[in-house]
Amino acid sequence: MASSGIPANPTSQHVAAILPKLNDQDSDIRYMTLNDLNKMMLQGNASFLTHDYTICAKLVEGLLHTLNDSNGDVQNMSVNTLGSFVKKAPETILCPTIEKVSSVDTDNSVDATMAATAVRAIVANLSHPVVGAPRGQKVQEHYSAVSKALIPRLLGKILIPLPNSKSAAPPPRGMLQDDLESGHDSNALDLLTDVARYFGPMLQEAEVQAMEQICLRILESSKCGTVMKKKAVTAIASLSPYFTDALLAHHVSYSIEQLRQSHITSQQRKLYLQVYSSLARTIPQKFGPYLKTLAPFVLAPLSQEELEQQRDAEAENEDGERDFQLEEVREAALVAIESFLQACAQDMRAYIKDVAEASLRFLKYEPNVAGDDDDEDMEEEEDDELDAEEDFEEETGFDDEDDISWKVRRCSAKTLHALIDTIDTNDSVMYGQIAPALIARFKEREESVRNEVIATLAFLVSKTGRNTASHVEASHHTTTQPSRKRRRGFSESLGSDLSVQQHTNGYASPSTPPPTDSATQGLAKINPEVVKATIKLLKSSSVPTTSKQALVSLIKDMVIAQKGGLAQRADQILNPVLDVLGGLGSNATSNALRVEIMQLLRVIAQYHSSSVIQPAKVVPALGKSSKDRYAKVSAEALMTVEAYVKALTPPRASRAQGEQFLTQLYQITTERVSASETDTEVRQKAVQALGLLIGRTSGSNNSGILSQQDRYAGQQLIAERLKNELTRLACVRAVDTIAVLAQSPQDFSQGWADNVALELGAQLNKASRPLRGASLTALRMLAVNQASRASLSDDTIRQLVGMLVALLRPDDLHMMGPALIVLAAFAKDRPAFVATNDIIDGICAIVVSSSVTGAALDALVTCVEAIGQAGAGENLMKALLNVGTQGDPDVTGQVIGTLLVAGGGSNLGVQLEDFAKELQTQQDETKKCLSLSVLGEAALRLGTDCSLRPDSFMPHFSDASDKVKLSAAVSLGRAGAGNVKAYLPSILQALNSNDRQYLLLHSVKELLQHSNAEEDIKPYTQVLWQNIIQSGQAEDNKVVGAECIGRLAIIDPAAYLPQLQTFLQNPNPTVRGMVISALRYVFSETDAEYDANLRTAIVPMLATMLADSNLDNQRVSLTTFNSAFHNKPNLILPHLQELLPYAMQATVIRPELVREVKMGPFTLKVDDGKDMRHSAYETLYALLDTPASRQRLDMIAFYDRIVAGLADEHEIKMLCCLVLTKLLAIAPAETARRLDSLAQQLRPVLAEKLKDTAVKQDLEKLAERQKAVVKVSVLIQKGFGQGGDDARVWRDYFEWVRKEYGHILKLAEDELRGAADF
Repeated sequence: MASSGIPANPTSQHVAAILPKLNDQDSDIRYMTLNDLNKMMLQGNASFLTHDYTICAKLVEGLLHTLNDSNGDVQNMSVNTLGSFVKKAPETILCPTIEKVSSVDTDNSVDATMAATAVRAIVANLSHPVVGAPRGQKVQEHYSAVSKALIPRLLGKILIPLPNSKSAAPPPRGMLQDDLESGHDSNALDLLTDVARYFGPMLQEAEVQAMEQICLRILESSKCGTVMKKKAVTAIASLSPYFTDALLAHHVSYSIEQLRQSHITSQQRKLYLQVYSSLARTIPQKFGPYLKTLAPFVLAPLSQEELEQQRDAEAENEDGERDFQLEEVREAALVAIESFLQACAQDMRAYIKDVAEASLRFLKYEPNVAGDDDDEDMEEEEDDELDAEEDFEEETGFDDEDDISWKVRRCSAKTLHALIDTIDTNDSVMYGQIAPALIARFKEREESVRNEVIATLAFLVSKTGRNTASHVEASHHTTTQPSRKRRRGFSESLGSDLSVQQHTNGYASPSTPPPTDSATQGLAKINPEVVKATIKLLKSSSVPTTSKQALVSLIKDMVIAQKGGLAQRADQILNPVLDVLGGLGSNATSNALRVEIMQLLRVIAQYHSSSVIQPAKVVPALGKSSKDRYAKVSAEALMTVEAYVKALTPPRASRAQGEQFLTQLYQITTERVSASETDTEVRQKAVQALGLLIGRTSGSNNSGILSQQDRYAGQQLIAERLKNELTRLACVRAVDTIAVLAQSPQDFSQGWADNVALELGAQLNKASRPLRGASLTALRMLAVNQASRASLSDDTIRQLVGMLVALLRPDDLHMMGPALIVLAAFAKDRPAFVATNDIIDGICAIVVSSSVTGAALDALVTCVEAIGQAGAGENLMKALLNVGTQGDPDVTGQVIGTLLVAGGGSNLGVQLEDFAKELQTQQDETKKCLSLSVLGEAALRLGTDCSLRPDSFMPHFSDASDKVKLSAAVSLGRAGAGNVKAYLPSILQALNSNDRQYLLLHSVKELLQHSNAEEDIKPYTQVLWQNIIQSGQAEDNKVVGAECIGRLAIIDPAAYLPQLQTFLQNPNPTVRGMVISALRYVFSETDAEYDANLRTAIVPMLATMLADSNLDNQRVSLTTFNSAFHNKPNLILPHLQELLPYAMQATVIRPELVREVKMGPFTLKVDDGKDMRHSAYETLYALLDTPASRQRLDMIAFYDRIVAGLADEHEIKMLCCLVLTKLLAIAPAETARRLDSLAQQLRPVLAEKLKDTAVKQDLEKLAERQKAVVKVSVLIQKGFGQGGDDARVWRDYFEWVRKEYGHILKLAEDELRGAADF
């Protein structure tokens, strides 16, 4: 039993038994009876009332009686019960129920809206259609009831005549007709809106049109009040997704005709503008094309002409009263324009200039202030007023409480915000008109307007900074990426990133880069004005904290955007900022301002020289803030301490500049680390700052900046906190920093390096992967840096080697690679400790696995090379020879060949000749491959000193085994890279014979990919080119031939890039395809120095290949475009608008490429365009990786293609889910607008059912899709699911997911939570 008296499985008899109590005189009994009925409706099975029409009719009569109850609680419970009842009621009683409830007499009730409220409860509880889900019988029945009973009741006429109902009585007068005539709001418009939202997809054209017409009549009615008209606007927006093209066109045409009427009132004008705004947000794709016609009517109220007319009318008016309704029209016009810019940006391009002029005109619109022109004398007077901190309103006589012009100014600022988001920052209007106008409005009296002005200017500054950073990132992108050419060896792999790590710790002295375009020039120009205006407001006590926070944030954004810019004005801004910091209280807004100030101080220190940052004033403030009770403030203060440590240590500062303040910073950090009351996060930040301080004061050149006693004490404090679980990870990173920056063994206190190294080794077995990874990285830096490695004792190294054995497993390459580098570093000085049986067994286990490639293989080769060079490779060689045939012969051969050359051969018990003999006598396929690989690697490393020649490899091209043939070809090329003059002529001669071209092309490919052979190859490039072009056209040779051509173009770009461009026009699609693939290698295998060769040719080549008529070539072209974008962004991004349409169009399904194929009794559909679309979507995914490319995307069109991809093939659906996860953060506003359409696209993917005959692979793909969709749904719900009524479809969808796919939902939430923790 759910409660006393309520059966667990109620029947219609239980309902009938308590119905008489609804007429009881006691209101409490009536209420409790309704409550019991409600519970019965909820607990009863779906059909417990279906066959008892009489009881249902009596129940409806009882509910009608209670709807007219004089007690409000009884009425509300009656509404709830009515909603529960319709879920169980038979279909036959729905129409009578709706008719009676909508006509219920409410004489006893003070609430005249009860009828509409009750019907709204009915509509909300009916089964409604969901886009993407099949419509069941119940949905059809419930829509039928709405169509037959409710819509006629609303409108007062039958729109869809029933069959065989010629003599049917007309419906009673419509609820909306009554409202229209009386002017009273009965909530019938809310009911119409609910009908549109719940049953919109099923509404017929006549119904939508009739409801739209009644809404327009309400808008135009002189009797209806403001609230009703606002509801009518909302109702039209709810109906608009179901407008036919003809109806939308008629609606727009009609509204334009009304706006053209000279007698139209300001209120009607405002309402039409509000409708336009709603339509733009609701149906941007359908509504956008109409803006070409509509925009002038929206801009008209904002014109200078109408403003002059208003002033003339006010001047003629004896009372001097203004038309406040005209202000509301302007507010509505600005809101509409903002909506147009946000939702239909492309369609508004033609009106950008007009929008800017109108927004700027009304940004300074203050009719209550005499003369709102930009007069310099007046501005100077106002500045004096600010300095004197006099009251704004008293000074200006601004005492009109009815004035709403501030709303117009605020909307103008918002419109400018949307405009800035739409156009490029280099547009002359940005810093020529908008920025100065915004700065001039810092004098704004109304706080909300001033905050909006500041936020808009901050957005402009931030956008300029993002674009500048994007260009810098693009121009330096390729130089910061490691070369993809094969480079191996001890000197390259061992500690190759040590110097990089040292320089990333802030050694470079910052300087503000010069402006590079009109946007950065404009930003530099307004810098003094912004600082001046900000200082005046910060000094004013009448300016609230929220405004001061916005101002500090603006200055921070400006410093970040300019990467400095305050060198001449830092002292002017720091003094008032620090004064504000000292006078703040302890409330939430004050804490937020403190955080913002800490961030400002940090960026000033990061982007300015030490002579600018004024540590004498700032460091004491940092010390006070680091003790703040609010942990966020303390943490931000300590992060700022880090920036000051970098700024006050050499080479950025001299010893005299930093010595005094570094001691204070040391005391701040150690106090926060040691204090028992310190918050965990704050302590972690303090540890990181302390580690940086100790590291930056390392070396003999820095001795004395911080006393050695303090440095050693700080090291000991970190070592102690390293044993605490809460601060362990922060301490590990601090140790890493100290190890990277150490310059001599004297930088470490006695035994400290040993203690922390062993503690780091102990962390390698912990469950936390971030801790294990950070510990191994710190240990690597301790081992690679000679200064710290020399501080480790033999016993410590021996123990660490033992700890690293467990990491020598190929199942975790991310941990294995650094572990091998640590071992290689130790082997350099103490080879006997490394070349142990356990380490040798671990290396052998790695060698026999088949998963070691790339960086992991380089680390393995480095470690083996180090052991061989140290003379400790004999036992390792024996072990490798024992397991040689168990793994990949190529990997094993590289390792053995490296050890053979590094160890000197004779010291290892085996020589090069032994492998040559083995090759001649051995019959086993694997052993032959291994011998070939060893010989090839050894010949590469020995170069011209090697006795091997081409005939050592080429005879094996005739071997019966394909594996031996390929191994011989690769080894020949590898050996040739060591001695080009001895090998390449023989390879070319063999290529001319047209025999075994496939194998010889593999040899050429292997030879070309070694950078050390490039100069020796150049004399042979012309002959190579001709041979490769000729032989590469064979089907089997296309792929390897393309790579060879690409690598030749890398070696001699002047000769071969023009030829590649010419070949793109070749009539043979095979040749074109080979060239397209070759260019992919050119883009991916070259650095920034090569870009000069591509600058003029890359865009024409990409445009040509993307327009190729061959389907396979189109697919490869998209992959090549993706490669170009990744590797040459500085060349591609300026021309992205020319190339992107090809990729966007390639995502569209082409029906002509879908064909049917007969397979026995089955007919299958084959989509030949699927691979091309997949490549296109991969390109779109890549475009979201960098801010530079995101700035150039039409996000609305981009989003359209991603949403469309959710209905494509499995691989594309998965890719689109990944793209959506990025778009949630990149385009939050667009995502919020598309919640319902996303729900409509995601539901069918999740609800897909397979046939009983589905194979295991299909089931696995379905599970994968469902998991991806649920994960995306969780992320959307977390970020956007709490939206308003507009997100109803999304809320219904997510509730369905929660109900039907709860187990997948829980797994997705756990996975996302784990990823966040990680």
